[in-house]
Amino acid sequence: MESRPDPDELLRNLRSEEPNRGRLKIFLGYAAGVGKTYAMLEAAHQRKEQGVDVAVGYVETHKRIETEELVEGLEVLPRKQLEYHNVTLTELDVDAVLARRPQLILVDEFAHTNVPGSRHPKRFQDVEEILDAGIDVYTTLNIQHLESLNDIIAQVTGVIVRETIPDPVIDEAAEIEVIDLPPDELLTRLNEGKVYIPEQAARAIQKFFRKGNLTALREMSLRRAAERVDDQMRSYMQTRAISGPWAASERLLVCISPSPLAEKLVRNTRRLADELNAEWFAVYVEIASKPENKPPNRERIGRTLQLAEELGAKSLTLTGPSIHEAVLDFARKNNITKVVVGKPIKPRWQEMLTGSIVDQLVYHSGNIDVYVVSAEFEPKKIIVPESFQPHRPLGRYLTSVGLVAISTLLGLLIRGELEPTNLVMLYLTSVVVSAVFLGRGPSLLGAIMSVLSFDFFLVPPYYTFVVNDTEYILTFIALFIVGLVISSLTARVREQAESAVQREKQASALYNLGRDLTSATDLKQVAEIIVSHISQAFGRDVAIFLPENKQLLTFANSPGFEPDENELAVAAWAFEHNEPAGRGTDTLPAAALRCLPLKTANNIVGVLGVRPKDSGNFLTPEQRQTLAAFANQAALAIERAGLAKQAQKAELLQAAEKLQTALLNSISHDLRTPLVAITGALTSLDEQAESLNEDYRRSLIGTAREEADRLNRLVGNLLSMTRIESGAIRLHREPGDIQDVIGTALEQLGKRAEDHQINVNVPDDFPLVPMDFTLIVQVVVNLLENAVKYSRKDTLIEVSASLLDDTVRLEIADRGVGIPLEDLTRVFDKFYRVQRPESVSGTGLGLSISKGIIEAHHGNIYALARDGGGTIVSVELLLNNEQDKGQ
Repeated sequence: MESRPDPDELLRNLRSEEPNRGRLKIFLGYAAGVGKTYAMLEAAHQRKEQGVDVAVGYVETHKRIETEELVEGLEVLPRKQLEYHNVTLTELDVDAVLARRPQLILVDEFAHTNVPGSRHPKRFQDVEEILDAGIDVYTTLNIQHLESLNDIIAQVTGVIVRETIPDPVIDEAAEIEVIDLPPDELLTRLNEGKVYIPEQAARAIQKFFRKGNLTALREMSLRRAAERVDDQMRSYMQTRAISGPWAASERLLVCISPSPLAEKLVRNTRRLADELNAEWFAVYVEIASKPENKPPNRERIGRTLQLAEELGAKSLTLTGPSIHEAVLDFARKNNITKVVVGKPIKPRWQEMLTGSIVDQLVYHSGNIDVYVVSAEFEPKKIIVPESFQPHRPLGRYLTSVGLVAISTLLGLLIRGELEPTNLVMLYLTSVVVSAVFLGRGPSLLGAIMSVLSFDFFLVPPYYTFVVNDTEYILTFIALFIVGLVISSLTARVREQAESAVQREKQASALYNLGRDLTSATDLKQVAEIIVSHISQAFGRDVAIFLPENKQLLTFANSPGFEPDENELAVAAWAFEHNEPAGRGTDTLPAAALRCLPLKTANNIVGVLGVRPKDSGNFLTPEQRQTLAAFANQAALAIERAGLAKQAQKAELLQAAEKLQTALLNSISHDLRTPLVAITGALTSLDEQAESLNEDYRRSLIGTAREEADRLNRLVGNLLSMTRIESGAIRLHREPGDIQDVIGTALEQLGKRAEDHQINVNVPDDFPLVPMDFTLIVQVVVNLLENAVKYSRKDTLIEVSASLLDDTVRLEIADRGVGIPLEDLTRVFDKFYRVQRPESVSGTGLGLSISKGIIEAHHGNIYALARDGGGTIVSVELLLNNEQDKGQ
């Protein structure tokens, strides 16, 4: 077979080698002080000697003399200065680099987080922009800054690294150079003060720079570089259609099947991989034309793949036209050096008829070694493949015989009209019908019965198996062979269709779950959707367990299903150990509940538990895989709902902080102003009592009283706002006169309204209105006070009342500065005040309190712009409100 380059790999390489994009070289180390920056500067000097235009964009010397000496002789571009918390900080100036456009730019500390206000949050994003401009970049990186290793680094060192970069960024690097230094030498450099100043060095040795930590980090950096080299080698082989393998390192692949010997094969491969210190894979090949649909076989395959994963393999299922083609194609693409298969257990005559997979692998393997593992077994214990077992139930076979009988009857009716060879089509029809609707076994029986019936009933001499014309023997053979072929092909198509339908059901179930979860944000709603979909898809009782106060509790469950203490214990074990537990697993298998941890990339969010309604009903391998997919989607949805809840809490906290700030900013001045006036008046009365005349003394007392009243109103507004928001306001509703409300409000305003003309227009026959008189008076006072504040002296303020059906409308209209259209609704928000050039005292609570009181009356309040200038504030109350009865 002609070997051609992998088009996908070619495309990836073309993208990474775009002529207009710069090349990235990373100097990778395992800790600070190993010499990354020094090595980068040395490499830069070498490139400069070769005639390359080199510039320094950002290099951190950490005041090391030998590093600073290497910077000399290189052009250093100016850094960008940024102010942050009154401190001037410097960052890489991307614009300066793009304007200068050197061939090679040096950028230290690849994982650095930029100062807020920079173009990009991270320095690696600055580097990406520079690379896109066609400029080559040299940079430095420590292994602990890789995102995928963050949890491992925290576990090894006890330090959580906050500055990380995504792994794909380093994967796109054209070259990685490992800068290595033995841990003992690094510790010596640290003690000599060549890495940190002495005080920092002592703290570093105690916390991070311990020899065990450094050894582990060193191994990680070397392994990561080795993985990158291996990826590059395989990419090179694939793009150049090199069949391989190149045995730079051993890689094993074990082929498994439904055979009961597969588990032993996996264990043998694990031992071989340990001896060779090799990575290994366990694969099952599903033939596209003949999918495995037998539950016992699929169950055995699933158990074997799970065992391989537990023993350290990467397990996967391949599809292909044949087993040997799929296995060898995967092996060549992944640089597999050895393939392990089991010794055939089929009889030799069967291998001669159907072919031997081992022989095909050996013949086509090329440079790949094939290991054949033998096993002791008792023939009587070998399970015969189900394709050779008789099909059930018996009724299908009887139906197939009946179809042959019908074809025979039709043939008897027309055998005098047609040649016997034409009557063969009747029997072929019955064979096809049997294969489509009854299965492989009944169709095979139908083919055999068709040959016998055709000979006995339709070929002269009739009613005997004797054949006068030897040509009919060829017809019999052809009928039998064609019947077998049609039966086999039709049954195979039927099995493929059933398999496709099953996959479609699984995909549809996952799609429906994902669609419903997308629209749900509330955690309770998410859990109910998960329980409902999984229960319908698997016919099982479902429960979701979520952690609360360091304890795992049942959060949602199917109707009628209440997990007991034992099932909660199984779920708790699965949550704590991040492993499946319960029914059908290796942990607590006697439990009725199967528990799967709901894990995301960040953490474990809970546990999914499923329990069959019939104790004898076990999940098939396909169902387990589908359930795992359901669990993944459920985990992501629960995490998203949790994050949404956290975001909501954060938003509420932020709103509360804004509210507190607004409250303090608003009332601090309004509280201080009357207090200052009162204090000043009382101080004057106290210290200058003998020298003050009677008129001035009364003026001071009046001022103090007015400011005290003002302070009292402010505190009253705050208390009213608190009562309204807490729902503690209680109405004492009685029929009241609107005219009395307005009069009482004007009386309370007193001198504050003496500079304005207030015109009241209320019809004499105006009906009494059910209301809380005191609260409605407070509303009118607040509205009139606003009208007075924002209107010039001597302008007219009109107060009018009208009746519209069963609604009373009270309007207060002024000719003041007015309210902008975009603020007409917002003026009723707490502490909201229209921004104006001139300053008017106030807290921004009056209209908000008025709105709360009116809404408590089930009324409405709104503001409108008045023609000719000014504002109209309307209050609407129901004349007969059935909702208020009994209050």
